[in-house]
Amino acid sequence: MSLHRAGDRYPGGDPAAGIETRHAFSFGPHYDPGNVRFGALVACNEERLAPGAGFDEHPHSHTEIVTWVVEGELTHRDSAGHATVVRPGDVQHLSSAGGVRHVERNDGAAPLVFVQMWLAPLDPGGEPSYGLVRRPAGEAGEAVSYAVPAAGAVLHVRRPRAGERAAVPDGDFVYVHVARGEVRLACAGEAAGLSAGDAARLTGARGAELTAVTAAEVLMWRMIRPD
Repeated sequence: MSLHRAGDRYPGGDPAAGIETRHAFSFGPHYDPGNVRFGALVACNEERLAPGAGFDEHPHSHTEIVTWVVEGELTHRDSAGHATVVRPGDVQHLSSAGGVRHVERNDGAAPLVFVQMWLAPLDPGGEPSYGLVRRPAGEAGEAVSYAVPAAGAVLHVRRPRAGERAAVPDGDFVYVHVARGEVRLACAGEAAGLSAGDAARLTGARGAELTAVTAAEVLMWRMIRPD
């Protein structure tokens, strides 16, 4: 179990333009050869956009992009003709495949907070695709899973109430990110507290478990080891 605290993330974005980003992995000018990826995951960016701020049209290719909104509303438009508003509890999945361009903005009146995760596909290429699952997490205490077969990965979302326990999925690689609240994570005789923005990387995880210290929202990726 390797712990990575919120304060250790690389700062990015453009604060003067209302964009604040915190990168968990090597990204752009913040190159760290020892922190390029974990399993299929190559980016886990915490994004904060002020009202009216956003990312102008930009390209992606050979990347599975999954977005989870924590607060506010995210407006998405892409070159394949999709135009949607992503809200808390929704899972957005853009498979950029051979290439796609998109725009991401906060067109609402309130601040926007979202987590965007990039995964490397097992086989690059193909045609871009887009999916949006509306409000899959439901109420506190419920759980949901969202599969990304192209990357050999499954996203598990848990929203435990204070005092509740939740199993962490077994896997070759398991990435645990706390989106809100505070939890205690136990794995292979080790235990650690995690707060919003903190993450843990588990290798060969078996029987891990988290306990919510407060009401929490936790994103967990289970990833296979490619043959």
